[in-house]
Amino acid sequence: MYKNEKRSTNVDPEAVIMNIEKGEEIVGAWIRPGIPEVGLYKLLAKKKVDGTCEWAHFVERTSGAKERLYTGTTKDQDEISKVLDIMNCNLRRAFGPGYQLLPARLVARSINDSELGIERNN
Repeated sequence: MYKNEKRSTNVDPEAVIMNIEKGEEIVGAWIRPGIPEVGLYKLLAKKKVDGTCEWAHFVERTSGAKERLYTGTTKDQDEISKVLDIMNCNLRRAFGPGYQLLPARLVARSINDSELGIERNN
């Protein structure tokens, strides 16, 4: 289903999780807010110029630290829903029924933290 999956346990809090290059578009953002003592689970996805999609899934602690970063590539946008299903299955297995990633409003920011005016509501 997806290739080139990478995993990183601890991520620099200032690290950029995903770059959006010219011609690419954000195709989705999902979040599971407020898991006590854990933080936020997030999934981001973009469509590249060649039609493939890249995704990033990570945990953002209440301290702002980003952990457990997984990234990968799918052959097309349709497969992003399969990645979302897998991540939701893992959340339910870890935390119980009712835990899942929900569509999120995404406001893109530049590397110097200025808002780019790109918004996406799933």
